[in-house]
Amino acid sequence: MAADLKLPLIDLASPDRPATAKSIRQACVDHGFFYLVNHGIEESFLQQAFHESRRFFALPQDEKMKLKKRMDNRGYNPLLSETLDSSLEVRGDLHEDIFLTCAKVRYSYFDANQWPEEELLPRWRTTMESYYEKMLSVGKNLISLMALALGLDDLFFEKIGAMHETLAYIRLLHYPGITLDASSRLGASAHSDFGMATLLLTDGVPGLQICRDKDRHPQLWEDVPHVSGALIVNVGDLLERWTNCLFRSTMHRVLATEQERHSTGILIVQLSAWNVVAVRKIPQGIIPLPSLPLVSISETALPPSYLQ
Repeated sequence: MAADLKLPLIDLASPDRPATAKSIRQACVDHGFFYLVNHGIEESFLQQAFHESRRFFALPQDEKMKLKKRMDNRGYNPLLSETLDSSLEVRGDLHEDIFLTCAKVRYSYFDANQWPEEELLPRWRTTMESYYEKMLSVGKNLISLMALALGLDDLFFEKIGAMHETLAYIRLLHYPGITLDASSRLGASAHSDFGMATLLLTDGVPGLQICRDKDRHPQLWEDVPHVSGALIVNVGDLLERWTNCLFRSTMHRVLATEQERHSTGILIVQLSAWNVVAVRKIPQGIIPLPSLPLVSISETALPPSYLQ
């Protein structure tokens, strides 16, 4: 069952930062999703990024498989190789994707990118590196507003060193149009995003849905309408954890449709501090939840619910 949904619209260019932060707080508490407009990235450049994404997915399969994703999470995932909802009997979500990061700092777990050859896709790498920098800049601005939304100084994350050496991934996704034998599959099965926050751009083809109450039966799935030029922002599991579950990391999915669909975005996986602790200062009027135990972002230490 799907229902209509009206998500909050946040103007990143508004000069009234306290009012913007208040709106972000309400959006993160109520929905875990919102639209971001006037973010400063030119529409022509966003369309160029989409064009380059389409060029990559139009490559022959053997060329894409040369960049198959490694253990460091960088590279190409072929169609049906990922099932985001592990409870499903039908395995394999109906999408293909590629992960990239242009972070200058390397941790032991994160190796260098795999890039298509320049002769094969001229200017592809430079476009993606520029896309990464532009999206990350928007993300950092947003994170400072989220600090204000928590009743903290807008430089809070910067002062504790969390804005240094930020790690983020570009993810390009392609959902092919479904055929009859694929009608039982989802484009992306139900999941929440690991990391601090995701900034997503879609091509206007519908399919994205959110479920604000995952414990409700039957679950209520709501369609996320397309807003031209807007980024769709959602809270990730780590930000939910960092805020002591004040901000909501909302479950979402993408339906498989007859129409081909593309999306691009940046997943801000972590700020530079490897340990994640709950923010103790809760905004006035919000009942604080019990403090959560200290967890590490490392794969071996994170509880399973934060490894999606």
